Amino acid sequence: MSIHENLLGGPAPTHLPDDPEPRELLAAGTPPAEVAAKYPTSSLAWAQLADEAFEGGRVVESYAYARTGYHRGLDALRRAGWKGHGPVPFEHEPNRGFLRALHALARAAGSIGETEEHERCSTFLRDSSPTAADILS
Repeated sequence: MSIHENLLGGPAPTHLPDDPEPRELLAAGTPPAEVAAKYPTSSLAWAQLADEAFEGGRVVESYAYARTGYHRGLDALRRAGWKGHGPVPFEHEPNRGFLRALHALARAAGSIGETEEHERCSTFLRDSSPTAADILS
């Protein structure tokens, strides 16, 4: 038996490949819009744009940014072998952009009265990573 074998019988955790350039640019203070323009597949850049828009009271803009980051993240998850369910651990740093975008989408959806989407995204976040749900909420 392998030390990494999943004894619960569910799908193995999905770990996105590392893409350090967008993360490093954001950490260095590069505006998220510049990072998203240079790295449009970076869920992290879109999530940060969503957070900034939400904090600035621009909820519809936040929703749009979050939806973009969410869909970019879904594309990356599928390329990494994700089959539509299973853990996406927050502890794996490259997964955080997707999880942050998912949280931002749930938050913005709730703010504009999209109750069904808010609940779906909130459940998806908790099912993917209870840690992310606790930290981001």
